[in-house]
Amino acid sequence: MNENLRKTITAAVFAALICAATMLIQIPTLTRGYVNLGDCFVLIAGWVCGGAWGFAAAGLGSALADIIAGYAVFAPGTFAVKGIMALIAALVAAAFRHRAFLGRAVSAAAAELFMAFGYFVYEWLFIVGSPEAAVIGIPENLIQGAVGVLSAVTVMTALERTKALRLLHLK
Repeated sequence: MNENLRKTITAAVFAALICAATMLIQIPTLTRGYVNLGDCFVLIAGWVCGGAWGFAAAGLGSALADIIAGYAVFAPGTFAVKGIMALIAALVAAAFRHRAFLGRAVSAAAAELFMAFGYFVYEWLFIVGSPEAAVIGIPENLIQGAVGVLSAVTVMTALERTKALRLLHLK
């Protein structure tokens, strides 16, 4: 199969997984959002697809979930934040190529910390209009981030141990 076609298909599958995982379990929070499993696959998309393709998959899948779930006002910010998360995950993990587990853990934590910061800035500038009001969402985003780190590292470790990614020619 053509390499570009394989990358496109893989990114499209991850976008669909991200959208579905975001919408499958939604635990509402006090500040307009919800905790979900989407970040698990945002991070894995970065690790498996790499920077640019991971960015596209994460941004599109997450923004589509916002639109479908009735949070369209967050979709532009979500596209950027989740796309950059996948990019961070890919780049930081690559720096740890000989220590994959540590690289995944560090890159996931870095990406999720960026997520909390990115949503703070987006909410401040485009949703609530003040940093004092936007800061309220940070604790809930950090909880979402912890769920993302734990689930992504666990799922990716399981996928590697079962050799599923190699069978699919993804790693």
